This record gives sequence, C-alpha cells and structure tokens, in this order.
Amino acid sequence: MNLRFLTASLLLTSVFLTPIVQAAPWSTWPETGSAKLTWAFFDVYNSHLRTPAGKYQPNVWPQALVINYLRDISRKELTQATADQWKALGMLDEANQKQWLKAVEATWPDVTNGSEITFVADQQGGQFYYRPALNGSTNKNATPVAIGQRFSPAFRDAFLAIWLSPSTQYPQLRKGLIGAR
Repeated sequence: MNLRFLTASLLLTSVFLTPIVQAAPWSTWPETGSAKLTWAFFDVYNSHLRTPAGKYQPNVWPQALVINYLRDISRKELTQATADQWKALGMLDEANQKQWLKAVEATWPDVTNGSEITFVADQQGGQFYYRPALNGSTNKNATPVAIGQRFSPAFRDAFLAIWLSPSTQYPQLRKGLIGAR
C-alpha cells in the first residue's frame, strides 16, 4: 500500500472523527448501568451512568450521568424536582446558600421527549451538556453542547447524590445505575 495514501487516510480519519470524540468522549465510555424513572403511570426518563472503566466507584472521576427525557418538562419543574430531592437528602439549605438552584434553572433548558441532559463529573467539579430531540427521539447525530457554567466539586457531589447516594429516594434506580441489580 502506498505510504502517502495511508498517511493521508489516517490524517483524514482523525480530522473527521476528532471533533465527535472531543465533543462527547463520555459517549464512548462503557455503561456501568441504566435505569428508567417512572412516576405514577408516566415514564419520565431513561438514565445511564458511564465511566471510563465501566465500573461505578464512589468519588472516582470522571463519571457521566446521561438522562434521556421521555416527556416534556419545564426547567422550573426540573429545578423544583432537584430542590425536592435535595430536601429529602437534607441538602436543601446548602443548595440555597450556594445559589445552586438559581444556577441550574438558568442553565437547563425546557426538555422535550427525546432531549438529553448529561452531567459530566470530574475532579474539578462538573459540566452540563445538552442534546436536543429530533421528532420525539434522541438525536444521536447532534453533538451535545456545553450549557451554563462549570460547577464546583460540592455541587457535583450534591447533584449526583440525587441518584447515587445510598439515601436516594429511588434506591432501585440507584441499583440500576451502579450495576448492582
């Protein structure tokens, strides 16, 4: 095979694939687990936890919590649900003092059936990413984009506790996400 052709092919492949990999590296990480949240008779979302090793370990970073919404929910409703979960975990006072609820309400969009919000947690804190829906399903061709500010390690821990704390209001969801069914 011609060395120039091989070099050019490798260069072109890296040029076309690099933006996708750089934009959403967590999408290539193995899934530690997944779970669906159903409230009353309504499916709310499918969630997936991903880590580079494909295994959940508390306080080992990075981790990506991917939430694929199955219904339309306003940012106000998302923020209120977060406040309710922090209250149940005994974290609401800290969240209010640090203005986290205002920050997430300013960050999150209204979600629709098929849209996706991912929280990528790392050693320095975390960042939200958003991928819009396409005709009521997740648009896998759309690159997730960073939304809002980066959040602190304290926020990271409080946010992930909603799903991953042993004290979560949804223990079955937790088991599914961490692969402990």
